[in-house]
Amino acid sequence: MATSSTLQADEATGPAEAGNRAGSKRSLVLVAGSGRSGTSLFTGILQRLGFYVPRPEVPADETNPRGFAESQWVVDFHTRLLKQAAVQVSDARPTAWSYMAEHTLDDRIGDDLRKWLEAQFKEADHLIIKDPRLSWFLPLWRRCAEALDVAPRTATVLRHPAAVVDSKQRSYGRWQGDVSRTAGWLNQALFTERATREAPRVFVRYEDLLDDWTSSVARLGDQLDLRVIQDAPAAAIVRVHDFVDRGLSRSRATWEDFDIPEALREQVDNTWALLTQLAEDTAETKAVLEQLDSARAAYIELYEEAEAIAQSSIATASRTPVRRRGTFYRVARKVPRGFRDRLPLRWRRAAYRAAGRSGGKKNRR
Repeated sequence: MATSSTLQADEATGPAEAGNRAGSKRSLVLVAGSGRSGTSLFTGILQRLGFYVPRPEVPADETNPRGFAESQWVVDFHTRLLKQAAVQVSDARPTAWSYMAEHTLDDRIGDDLRKWLEAQFKEADHLIIKDPRLSWFLPLWRRCAEALDVAPRTATVLRHPAAVVDSKQRSYGRWQGDVSRTAGWLNQALFTERATREAPRVFVRYEDLLDDWTSSVARLGDQLDLRVIQDAPAAAIVRVHDFVDRGLSRSRATWEDFDIPEALREQVDNTWALLTQLAEDTAETKAVLEQLDSARAAYIELYEEAEAIAQSSIATASRTPVRRRGTFYRVARKVPRGFRDRLPLRWRRAAYRAAGRSGGKKNRR
């Protein structure tokens, strides 16, 4: 990254212009990783160094006051496809990946993305795409980029899964339980890792970005051969220093506040340990990749066992409406969330189960 010798020249240009100037060869960086894992921080850093986030951008809000660095078109595109395939962003089903892969084989979907991507390269030579939904569409993006003679690179941001789940519960609401979100993180982490093996990639730890973003991003630039990063001028570096704020990290990396089944938690911890090895300076090893393959197979087996055990509940849920109109639920919604969340998780679960049973008896009378 450049120093003060380029400061004065860069002050007159914006990020897109700087990106176009940093070498003529076009580049595309796809930012993968679970939502609330630090992808906004990472993408915001690269945006300030010269990469272009296609406009219009998703506006900042209270959950991300410094901005998401996401293209609104990309978010809308992914959201529509997920809805069509009946797949959630944090879907825990291993089979959901095959559903989405089959759905995106539609030539019309590929044409839409390729035309949009081609239009964006007319705006800038160096693009960065980030969206928590992106992991579900990596093969689609790779096909469309290669059709435009662009070799995409992938950066996966890693944050401890307990911190991710905690941040999601506070930012997205508690409509999805802790166990489901944890399983969703594991499913996304394992299959995203497998999907990114086909292209140049790098793994970056969120905590490393907060502690010393310059070292992490410099390693990224070298490993992926990104001239925008390697030639970043001093003014851009100053902008990043002003942008990175460790005080925005409010989630703890601990399982103490969660009631996660032991088998699931063991698999999550094992996967986290393997992925963090990929974030080290050492090259990827065959042994680590084989262990990740084994971890993915173990999760598929665990999920299939859970589905088999819960088959009666799944079948019943598909035939009957969910009873959420009882007195207990009406009263519970009036209690401030802060007070509800102070109750131990086991107590809350017992109360909801009891309400469900009493509601069922009342309905049968």
